[in-house]
Amino acid sequence: MKITASTSELLHHLQTLARVASTRSAIQALSGVKIAAAEGSIELQATDTDLSIRMPMNGTVDKPGAVVLPARLLLEVVRQLGAGEVTLELRGEEQDVEVQSGTAQYHLRTLRLEDFPELPESGGDTQIAMPAEAFVETIARVSRSASRDETRPILTGVLVSASGKELRMVATDSYRLSVKETALDNELKESFEANVPARALEELARLLEPETETITISVKSNQIVFEIGNVALSSRLIDGQFPNYQQLLPDAFEHELTISTEEFLTVARRIALMAQKNAPLRLGFTDGELTLSAQTPDVGEAKDTLPVPFAGEPLEIGFNPEFLVAGLESTTSDDVILKLINPLRPGLIVAADGSGFLYLIMPIRLNA
Repeated sequence: MKITASTSELLHHLQTLARVASTRSAIQALSGVKIAAAEGSIELQATDTDLSIRMPMNGTVDKPGAVVLPARLLLEVVRQLGAGEVTLELRGEEQDVEVQSGTAQYHLRTLRLEDFPELPESGGDTQIAMPAEAFVETIARVSRSASRDETRPILTGVLVSASGKELRMVATDSYRLSVKETALDNELKESFEANVPARALEELARLLEPETETITISVKSNQIVFEIGNVALSSRLIDGQFPNYQQLLPDAFEHELTISTEEFLTVARRIALMAQKNAPLRLGFTDGELTLSAQTPDVGEAKDTLPVPFAGEPLEIGFNPEFLVAGLESTTSDDVILKLINPLRPGLIVAADGSGFLYLIMPIRLNA
């Protein structure tokens, strides 16, 4: 194999592929990037067996062939090269690849090509064309609520469902819950529901170019493939029953307050600086006023107030500051509706513009 390509384009692709290549597998080839060159085409691939990406690359193919090189090492090498072109040539006897750019020359040992798995192809039981902007915007609203705890794999995913003219995504880590329902302009020809790893959806969002209009989604029994132009990202689906999120939503609330999102978020961020070492962010409601406060022993304390349309008996409730801020950041609405029952029941943040976003957050029990 011998190819010549733009250094900047190869670097751009490797920055994505290196995030996907495995860092923990006993199979060395999974830590690599596969470069497959055929007559007139070059494709780069990376996988950790759960998540996979294949990307075409422009360039000249002098000798067809395929090779697997350590992804992160190749990335660092290409990052150090100057602008212009880079040539990669497999030296069979030496079992390495010569990387040449300008006066710089490297020889990188190859990984076992036969250990690199075949990546999933598109097509399957269901295939849907989805508006790219709507899909990625919905990911941005909910993905942060997915759990990062691998011991509870079901909660590390986002429940994605699409039918008719509606796209819905749901994520929860059991401490908070995000739901975003997005109205589509055109009716979908098919429908699907799948628990997709949040990591895969976040990587998909990074791949999207501003000019991309459509994402093609292929769903199989245990696999989903997203196609953006000539780039394909595939992921295993998460087995098991996703929690029935509807049962988690209270039927009624004692208080419903419309608050400026920007003002609420600004004050929450400001006061959260003093909510360290698992200290809660306290929300104290009195007639017409909300006081946000936080105190951490040996660090300090802070408080600030906001005018709110609250009436009735005073109420104080505590939330994880990071989770509260994340919920407010995830809404694009100018105002939010904050719904509360009592200090021991979950609070609900709803986008006031009818955009279909809601965020349930569990309270923290407050000491006097």
